[in-house]
This record gives sequence, structure tokens and C-alpha cells, in this order.
Amino acid sequence: MAVCTQPSGLRPSIVFLILAALGLGACSSEEPAAPAATAPERSGVSTARLTPDEIRSRVAKVDGDAIRNPRPGDWLTHGRTYDEQRHSPLDQINTDNAAELGLAWYWDTGTTRGLQATPIVVDGVMFTTGSWSAVYAHDAVTGEHLWTYDPEVPREWGKYACCDVVNRGVAVWKGRVYVGTLDGRLVALDAGTGQPDWETLTIDPTRPYTITGAPRIVKGNVIIGNGGAEYGVRGYVSAYDAETGEKAWRFWVVPGNPADGFEGEYMERAAETWRGEWWEVGGGGTVWDSMAYDPELDLLYVGTGNGSPWNRHERSPGGGDNLYLSSIVALQPDTGELVWYYQTTPGDSWDYTATQHMILTELIVHDERRKVIVQAPKNGFFYVLDRTNGELLSAEAYVPVTWASHVDVETGRPVENPAADYMEEPVLTQPAPYGGHNWHPMTYSPDTGLVYIPALDIPFMFGQDNAFRYQPGEWNTAVEMLLAAPPGDVNEELANRALVKGHLAAWDPVNQREAWRVQHSGSWNGGLLSTAGGLLFQGRADGMFAAYRADDGELLWETPAYTGIIAAPVTWEQDGVQYVTVVAGWGGAFGLASGIPPQEGNVIREGRILTFKLGGEARLPVPPPLDMGLPEPPPLTASAETVAEGEQLFHAYCSVCHGAGAVSSGVLADLRYMDEQTHAAFEGIVRGGAYQDRGMPGFSHVLEREQSAAVHAYIIKRAHLAHELRELEIAQAASDD
Repeated sequence: MAVCTQPSGLRPSIVFLILAALGLGACSSEEPAAPAATAPERSGVSTARLTPDEIRSRVAKVDGDAIRNPRPGDWLTHGRTYDEQRHSPLDQINTDNAAELGLAWYWDTGTTRGLQATPIVVDGVMFTTGSWSAVYAHDAVTGEHLWTYDPEVPREWGKYACCDVVNRGVAVWKGRVYVGTLDGRLVALDAGTGQPDWETLTIDPTRPYTITGAPRIVKGNVIIGNGGAEYGVRGYVSAYDAETGEKAWRFWVVPGNPADGFEGEYMERAAETWRGEWWEVGGGGTVWDSMAYDPELDLLYVGTGNGSPWNRHERSPGGGDNLYLSSIVALQPDTGELVWYYQTTPGDSWDYTATQHMILTELIVHDERRKVIVQAPKNGFFYVLDRTNGELLSAEAYVPVTWASHVDVETGRPVENPAADYMEEPVLTQPAPYGGHNWHPMTYSPDTGLVYIPALDIPFMFGQDNAFRYQPGEWNTAVEMLLAAPPGDVNEELANRALVKGHLAAWDPVNQREAWRVQHSGSWNGGLLSTAGGLLFQGRADGMFAAYRADDGELLWETPAYTGIIAAPVTWEQDGVQYVTVVAGWGGAFGLASGIPPQEGNVIREGRILTFKLGGEARLPVPPPLDMGLPEPPPLTASAETVAEGEQLFHAYCSVCHGAGAVSSGVLADLRYMDEQTHAAFEGIVRGGAYQDRGMPGFSHVLEREQSAAVHAYIIKRAHLAHELRELEIAQAASDD
């Protein structure tokens, strides 16, 4: 079993190279955690029997009926079943014995970017994805690596990935494994070998679209959306024949140029809710994550994204709801025809997507059993809708909300707070663009009747970007991102970190109130899994994987992964043994742009797949503490005016990847730590594209030489401040001792 590999063809990222230069290599040199000699014996399945033909035949059994009523031990689709509840009926691991969990095996991906995938497990075979859309197949019981598929995404395409070069997983169907790639392709792989059977381009390659979401397969069609709203694209979701890759239908989320005609009556109606020439800046509405399917109603539910740009005054001057942004749309899965829609944030101006996880269940509402769809989108309200027709049944705030006072159940519309309009002056707003809940999956337990939410509590200063001009392929929000920069005072910077929080919320969807919560030490914690064993599993930003009691949130067990966990776990069973698997790897939007440094225990090492069982005896190598050192920066010789210009440019072009204030949380290079050679090569890297094949594009098309020098001066200033901050932290630690 491989413990530390760099998948074939995957070129190292810039952070991999920088860590190596600092003596912090991205791969462990420890011996394998679960050698073949200690791998568990299985009567029904063994590694020796996992031939390509056998893997293919197992996956060939996965069809619509199998996903609808899966074998309890399998995890066949993103949310386990079409209803996306992420609840397992397995109970061998339970509240009485969770403390006996141990590591069965692990496998290091050799990558250092964010990992968000939900593994798919079919009768003892596991399929998952990693950075740059790579696909991995493993023997699920022993961890033996069976194959890797590398789609060879051009590294320069990474500049269009607003929120890291992540991928949230695959779909399986009748002998094939399906993956969407960052550069917009949909690829069907032979499940036995990992070799492509077909691939189709789902995007216009001249536009900055990306795919990070997991496909779903409904009635023989592969359903996939895309991202890229911040860069100026028009969103849609498409269906492709699973056998041939031929496009079956496409649903556009926002209207295009009326002069070109509309794709249907639904688009003509949507155009009535837009103003100005929105098509010139894309419109947005990308479908980058959540879907669900109801076989009885034969309805496909799709969550849609934010506007392009975020600021509605620039996107649609004169107002309008801007359909179908930030909405749940119910579609006919055979044709893509719109059946109903519900818009969570009309005229969204805060990046409040409704692409967050949706769950189907039945609830007693006003003494009547209703078929419902529930969602906790970014805007901070928890929605319960009748999924037959989109009727709003209830909506209440699940995190602090300042942009609206409440949602009017009669009209279905939020009642906006007039003071939240940031056109005239900046406004501190909650939730932040990260949302009250982001892509991290929640779960619903029929046993407790609770929905469990990986919630975020982060404020954000919104302000009008008065200098905004649309730049194709660049970061276009029309929001003054400089307002998100950390203060220049070290004490204030430390205080600001304390404002960024996250928690596990147990939410009662019937009474619309929080039943209990587990407060975490930081934000951007992982997705959730509930089980019939009375357990909740969650990975955290502090590098721990934990099991909680589903009734009251009591911590029953936790173990270090030594890297932040943001993905959601799954559980599965083989030959009478229950396992729990999670993919660990820090990254994503918050990991790139937050500037929140790693927490104690989360040392930002390479990503890995971790599988646990009762009595597992494998061991992770304990990494040394992460101490990157702080090279002495060059003297700051630039004027205050130049530094101020550099700060503005940095937050316009660089902060989305390298963190607000150049404070990286470890996914990509923390530019304050540049060594003498990197400072000397700064111009060649930033404008010349010297690191383009590592995912760092050149910016000569938007930055002149003097502007690049101003950005460099700002980074140097931040490096000097980092020295002050380090000295203050050391002094505080000594005082605490």
C-alpha cells in the first residue's frame, strides 16, 4: 500500500515547491501505516480478487434502483441516496463503543491543496478525487491503491478557480466512474482500469468556467453544472447520456442577450427581472454544487449561485429580482424543463448562493405530513419548502443575520434591512460571502429528527467598489475587497481572528430552532455524517476527526489527522465490519483567502484518505511542528503612497489566493515568507509567468511594472509586520506560562 505518492502526471503546486525549499516536504517518509502483512482477511472480497473485470462488474450493478435502495453497506452516490440525507442505517459503531475506533489504513495523496471529495464505496471498492480533478480507486478494506486517473488539467486554468483547485467527487453507474474536471470536461472512466471511455467538453473554452462539483446520475443522464460567476460567466446545468456523452438538455439559470433570443419561455420571464446590459458581465447563477432527486415525483432539484458581479447595482442597475439567481429550481430530469422555483435571495448583492446542500424528507408541518426539501443556504436562513410545488412552509435564521430582519412566509420573500445596502458606505454584514453555511454537507437523522449543520459565524465588511470596471477572466465582484484586509496593528489583527468562529448546529426543522450546538475553536470545519448508531462524525479545521452523540453533541472520540478536514465522511460495511472514511486536506475558499493561520495540531501537511474501524491499529506518522521560520525581509524603501497602491492592487488581484493582507492559511504560499531568491525573482513570477505551469499565472495583462513593484512593496511591509506579530505572540505565550 502506498503511503506517500505523487500521482502520475500531477505536477507539483507552488506550495509544494515552497514547502520543499523550506525543508517541509509534502510527503512523509514514514513506513506504511497498514502493511500488507497486517491487512485484515476477508472471506468475500480480497485484494487479489479485485481484478479490473471484477471492479467493473461490481460497479455495473449500480443503477437507479440501487441508488434508491442501496445495500446498507454501500455508499453509491454523493449523498448516499437520491434524497441526500447522508444518514447511514449502519450501527455496529455506536455510542457505546465509538471510543474504540482506530485507524484501519491511510493513503497520502501527495498533494497539498484542498480536498473536498465524498468517497463512493461499491461492494469493497472505493472511488474518490483529489486536487486538479485526479481520480483514485482503492481496495476499500486494505487501502491498496488500484489506479489513478489524471485528467492533466492545464495548471494555468487554476487561476479561474475562485475557491481552490478542488473536486467534490465522482458518480458511478453501470461499470463506469464519472468525473467533472476543473477545465470543464466530463469524463467517463472504465471502473476497472481508470482509462477514459469518453469525454465531452461541457463549456465554452474561451470563457473562465470551472467544474468542482460531483456529478449526479438520474435516469441514465449525468447531471453536471459549473462555476465561474466571479469571473463573468452565465450559469447553467446540463445532462449528458451516460453511455455516449451526448448532451441531452441544458437549463440556463440567467438570461443572455435578448437580441439573440431566449432558450425558452422560462428565460423570457426571467429577463423581465433584470435591468441594464447584464449579459455583458455574464450574469452568474452558476450551478457548482448541490442537487437532489425525488423518484416518486420525478423531479430533479438544483441549487443556483450568486450574481456576476456580486453587487447588484453594477450587475442590474435599476433593480429586479434577477431570476434565477440564488434559487432552488425543480426540473424535469428527462428534458430540463422548469417545473417550479423558489428564490432565497432576490436581487442578491452579497454572494448568497443557494448551491448549498439540499435534503429531501417528510415532516409534520401544521399537523400535516408534507414532502419537503430543506436547505441552509449562505444567506443565514433555514428553509423548509413543499417539494411538490415550491411553497415556503417556514424560514428562520440559523446564524446571526443582519442583511434582513426575517422571511415573510406569506410572500416568501426576505424583508431586507435598508441599512445593509452598501452602495453609499461600507456596512459590516452577516453572514459573510462564505455564508452561514457553505458547500460542506449537512446531514439529517430520521432517528433524532434533527438536521446537523456545519455552521459559520463570520462578519464581513461590504462596500461599493467605485472604481469597478468589468475585466473578462478576472475577479469581478464590484465589492471593495480592500475592506477585508487585516488592520495594520498587530493587536487588532490578533483580536480580529477571534471574530471568526464556527460550530456544529443541531437544528430542529419542524420548530425552526437550534436544539444544541458544539462550538469549535475555528471556522471552515468539515461536512457531516449521521448514523443509526446514534453518532455524528465530523472533521474539523484544527486537524481532528471526531464522533459526537447525535442526541446532545457530547464528544465521544477524536483523533488527529494533522491536517484540516473540510470534506464529509462516509460509512460503509464489508464482510460484517463497519468502516468510516474521510478525505483530509485543508483548502477551499476560506483556506485560500481568509488569512487565518493554521490551528494547533493542524500542521498543513499533504492530503490523505483515512479509514477507521473498531479496534483499528494503524498509526499515522506524527509530523514535526510546523515552523516555517520567518526570513528577514528586504528593507522597505517604497513611499507610503506606493505601499498604499500596492495594497489596493494586492486585494484586487492576489488576495483571493494568497489571503487578505498576504496572510496565508497554508494552502498556497504565504508571501510574507518569501526568501531572498523569490524576492529577486518577483517581477518574473508576477508579470513574466515564470511559475505558470505550477498554477501561478502571469499578470502582465493587468499590471504594469510599476504596479507590480507596488504590490511587492506592500508584501514587504506585511512581512515586517509579521515579525512584530511573531514577537508579540512569543511574549504573550511567555506571559501565559
